[in-house]
Amino acid sequence: MRKIDQLFNEYAESHQNHTNKTIHWICVPLIFWSILGFISLIPAPHFFLKYFGAISVVSIVAVVLVTLYYLKLSWRIGLIMIFIMLLMEHFAYFINVKFQYQSWIIFVVIFVLSWIGQFYGHKIEGKKPSFLKDLQFLLIGPIWLLHFILKKWNLKYS
Repeated sequence: MRKIDQLFNEYAESHQNHTNKTIHWICVPLIFWSILGFISLIPAPHFFLKYFGAISVVSIVAVVLVTLYYLKLSWRIGLIMIFIMLLMEHFAYFINVKFQYQSWIIFVVIFVLSWIGQFYGHKIEGKKPSFLKDLQFLLIGPIWLLHFILKKWNLKYS
């Protein structure tokens, strides 16, 4: 069995309850986005791109590192996640411009509320979150959701 399939199967073990899965469809992307938002606040030089906004060097490094991990698991998921992460970076940039020095508050509120939702979902499920066993599952959650979309569209993820 491929590594990505093993990770998805292991992640799925604690995500069987319909309510928990629904909560994950909302909270996992929000947590992922808020983390990218936090990273975007780290003082660093920025690149300004027409029609995109700005992205910091630190954000680029984070996106590249996460993408390399995803590409190692699946080239198709890695390529799709680059697009998704850049889209999320664009929205983080919008929040940073709109709320300036208070944007961190939005990222914190979304991060905390989303984690509350996640833990509530796991309480309903009756199983601990996967990342408590292995931190790499923090990166598996977003692509576990993506793999359902790819399956629905009859696209192989590797």
